[in-house]
Amino acid sequence: MSASPLSVLSPDTLAADPNWWRQAAVYQIYPRSFYDANADGLGDILGITAKVAYLKELGLDAVWLSPFYPSELADGGYDVADYRNVDPRLGTLADFDEMAAAIHDAGMKLIVDIVPNHSSDQHAWFQEALAAEKGSAARARYIFRDGQGANGELPPSDWGSVFGGPSWTQVPDGQWYLHLFASEQPDFNWDNREIRDDFLKTLRFWSDRGVDGFRIDVAHALTKDLSEPLPSQAQIRELEKLNNGSNPLWDRDEVHEIYAEWRTLFNEYNPPRTAVAEAWVDQSRRARYASTKGLGQAFNFDLLMADFDAKAFASIVTKNLAEADATGASSTWVFSNHDVVRHATRYGLPAVVAEGLDEEGKEQAAKSQDGKAWLLAGGNESELDRELGLRRARAATMFMLALPGSAYLYQGEELGLHEVSEIAPAERQDPAFFRNAGIEVGRDGCRVPLPWTAESTSFGFGDVPAHLPQPEWFAGVAASVQDTDPTSTLNLYRKALELRRELQADEELSWVENTNPEVLHFVRPNGWNVVTNFGATAVELPAGTVVLSSVPLVDGALPAEATAWLV
Repeated sequence: MSASPLSVLSPDTLAADPNWWRQAAVYQIYPRSFYDANADGLGDILGITAKVAYLKELGLDAVWLSPFYPSELADGGYDVADYRNVDPRLGTLADFDEMAAAIHDAGMKLIVDIVPNHSSDQHAWFQEALAAEKGSAARARYIFRDGQGANGELPPSDWGSVFGGPSWTQVPDGQWYLHLFASEQPDFNWDNREIRDDFLKTLRFWSDRGVDGFRIDVAHALTKDLSEPLPSQAQIRELEKLNNGSNPLWDRDEVHEIYAEWRTLFNEYNPPRTAVAEAWVDQSRRARYASTKGLGQAFNFDLLMADFDAKAFASIVTKNLAEADATGASSTWVFSNHDVVRHATRYGLPAVVAEGLDEEGKEQAAKSQDGKAWLLAGGNESELDRELGLRRARAATMFMLALPGSAYLYQGEELGLHEVSEIAPAERQDPAFFRNAGIEVGRDGCRVPLPWTAESTSFGFGDVPAHLPQPEWFAGVAASVQDTDPTSTLNLYRKALELRRELQADEELSWVENTNPEVLHFVRPNGWNVVTNFGATAVELPAGTVVLSSVPLVDGALPAEATAWLV
C-alpha cells in the first residue's frame, strides 16, 4: 500500500479551530498528585506550570484539571467550598492565570472540572442553610426534608448513598438533607433558579479567565423528582432498568434544559467553550448529553469496562461511531481515570470465568473484572502479571489513539503505571473506603502522586513525603528513567501522539476483513492502517510501512497482544 498525503495539525491550527475538541488528545491531571512545587506534600497549580514543557513534549492537545477549588477533601476535591477560587493549599487565582497562559503558549487548551450536583458542606450557602430555619430561602438551595416516624427521627427514605451508608443526614433542628455521595457533599436543589443562575456565573467566570472547556461531574444527577411519597430504594433499582427518564434521582429529561442554557452561554465565546459530560447512563440515553444543543460531548466508558478482547472492542467502536454519526457528536475513548483501577493492572489480572452464571452473576463477574475484586482481596502480587498487563495496555492505547474522536488519557498512564495496592487502611483517603469497608477498597491506588525521578524523598514529586504513600517500584518507572529509553512507555506515548496529530483524518474508519478473529484491522480515510493482535501468537501484517508498533516486530510479524500503525 502506498502512503496517502498526510495533513499536519499544528498548534496554531488547533488554536484557531472551533472544532479542536472533536479529535483532541486530552490529558487528565489530578492536581494534588501531579507535582508539588511548594514542598507541602500536595501537588499544586505552580507544579502544573512547572511541567508544561513535559506536557507539550508529550504531544497533547488539551489538559483537563480535576477540581482545584477550596475543599476539605472529603472526596478528593469533589466537595467544593467555593466554585470561583483556588484552594489556598494549591495556589491563587494569579497562579491559575499564569498556568493557563503557559498552557496556551504551549499550544494546548485548558479544560476544568465543574461539580454541579453537590457542594461541600463547608460552602457558605450550606453553612447559611444550617443556621437558617425550616422552609427558609437558604435551605431551598439544597434538598431538606422532614423525617419519618413519630418525631421525624427516621430519614425521609431508605436510599443509600453511592459511597455507602444512608443518603440522608439529620441536622440539629431535626430536618434531613440529601446527599447522593458523602454526607459532606449536600445535593443542590436544581429546581431553584438561584442555583442555575449562580452556575452560569461560575461558567462565565472561568471562561473569561481563558478556560476552553469543562468536564461536568455526574452530569446525569442534577434534576430530581422528589414528589411525595418518595419511592423505596428497591423501587428505584427497578426504575433504573427502564432507561426512560423515570428514575427520580438519575438521568431525568429535565436536566437537558439546564445544559441548553449552558450551551447558549458557551456559544457566546469565540471559539465556543466545549463541555463533556460524565454521565453513567445507558448508551441509548447518552446522545442527549452530547447534543450540539447541550454539552456537545459525553464520555463513553465502554472500552474502559471491556476485557482485552477483539470482539468486544470491535462491537464497542462500531456502535459508538454509529451513534456519533447519527447525532453529530464526537466519540470519546478512555481506559483510565481518577475513579478506576489503572488499565495496566486490569489487563494483567486473571479473567473471571462467567460460564454457567445467570445474568446477575455475569454482571457481578463483569464488575469484578475492573480490578476492584483483586484489591479487596489484598492485591496479591502473585495474581498480577505486570508484564502482560502493560503489554496489553500499550496495545490497547495505540488502538484507541488511532480511533476517530477524542482520546482522554490519565496522568501516569504514559509511564505505564500500575495500580498502587500497597496502601495501609490508616493511609487511605477515599470516603468510599471508609463508608464501605470490606465492599469498596476506594480509589486511592490510582491517585498516588507521580514518580518524576528515581531518587529523592518522593521520587521527584516534591521535597517532602507525598500525601499518599508511593511504592518502591516507582523508582524503575520514573519519568527520568523512561525519558532516555527509546523503548519506554513514555516514549511510545510521545511518538504515538506525535504521529496521531500528523495522521489525523476525517472522523471515519473502515474495518478490513481478515480470517483471524483475534485480529482487528481498520483503516482511516487517508490510508492510515491500524492492526491489533489480541491473540497469543504472532500474525503477518498487511503491505505498507510500519511507522509505530507497541512492541518490536519479530521477523516482520506483529507479536501477540500488540498494535502496529502502517501507512
